[in-house]
Amino acid sequence: MIRDIENETMPREDLRALQLQRLQAVVERVYHLVPFYRRRLDEAGVKPEDIRTLDDLQRLPFTTKQDIRDNYPFGLFATPMAQVVRIHASSGTTGKPTPVAYTQRDLETWAELMARTMACAGAHRGDIIHNAYGYGLFTGGLGFHYGAERLGAAVIPVSGGQTRRQIMLIQDFAPTVLCCTPSFALYLAEVGLEMGVSFQDTQLRVGVFGAEPWSEAMRQEIENRLYLDAVDIYGLSEIMGPGVCVECIEAKKGLHLFEDHFLPEIIDPQTLEPVPPGEYGELVITTLTREAFPLLRYRTRDVTSLDYSPCICGRTIARMQRIRGRSDDMLIIRGVNVFPSQIESVLMETPGVAPHYQLIVDREGQLDTLEVHVEVDEAMFSDEVKKMEALAKGIQRQIKDYFTVSVKVKLVEPRSIPRSEGKAQRVIDKRKI
Repeated sequence: MIRDIENETMPREDLRALQLQRLQAVVERVYHLVPFYRRRLDEAGVKPEDIRTLDDLQRLPFTTKQDIRDNYPFGLFATPMAQVVRIHASSGTTGKPTPVAYTQRDLETWAELMARTMACAGAHRGDIIHNAYGYGLFTGGLGFHYGAERLGAAVIPVSGGQTRRQIMLIQDFAPTVLCCTPSFALYLAEVGLEMGVSFQDTQLRVGVFGAEPWSEAMRQEIENRLYLDAVDIYGLSEIMGPGVCVECIEAKKGLHLFEDHFLPEIIDPQTLEPVPPGEYGELVITTLTREAFPLLRYRTRDVTSLDYSPCICGRTIARMQRIRGRSDDMLIIRGVNVFPSQIESVLMETPGVAPHYQLIVDREGQLDTLEVHVEVDEAMFSDEVKKMEALAKGIQRQIKDYFTVSVKVKLVEPRSIPRSEGKAQRVIDKRKI
């Protein structure tokens, strides 16, 4: 098992000293090597030598995804192409992709961080890793692949798709660790049931799930159906890929963020000012060790909070709470902020419904509306209409109690909502069509 005891358990004073040293180096680097940052820092009246404490971080300009798009394709690279050995790109669904670059040292750092990530999640040397994250420009597949190999585990690079074949491989190759999106994990469970396969009879022990927000209730559903420990992982292509933070198998109470490589902040997305410790806001990350693609104060748009108290596992690095949603994907229904993961929590606590849903956002006159489509299980669907109506009204009442806003709930037949072998499309916003 790979665990960086020195960096994951060091006293916070020592960690902050290391962060300051690395922050000063990265500001110096981008000022001289990336014209975009030199211009932004000059506009802010900040020189590299002005960064004397970690508090000076707030003097630095933010970086957004639009900045990366505006400098497409290679305008933010801090090394010449002769030193770049890998290019990935974000999995965004609109516009051109946002490319990110890696030097050989970047890839070594990434593999080491992913090995630490998987060790934290409970994987170890000798495990067999069923890697169902997509390979290609998306960072998930290769990130897990090289991390697992660095850990000393065997990798099955199955990628996405071919669900029935994947279930056959899980039976035949006896992997002990499953890596995929949480929605695909549930899809595996559903297809396995159709095939007459019980995951209780497999060797799976741990599942490392990420790339989309998911709730605690969905964790319970996955664990109950797949008979494994489900662990949350977080990352994003712009920062590195997977491996920014992960839950530990011992506690599963917050994701340990590798602060020796990533300097986190939580800000109010409206005022851009820091929020008090423990409060929710938008996660901002400064990369401390990236060579080819360093970023200053990158606005992730992910809404979360940070817990700096030590964990029972012994790690002293900050723990990021489960992502509530994205500040730019947040639904505002009649003045109320709604995240899909919060709706999911209500649905998953309701007997008779399946863990598959979509949120349909529309506009009637000047008012935004939200309609929740959720599948019912086979038994409920074949039940009398009055029971179905009562179930729908009950869900509507629960959501109104939780959000103080009225929504429509439509119960749909089993398997009618499209399944995903990657990220699930939870929200359909008809206002943009």
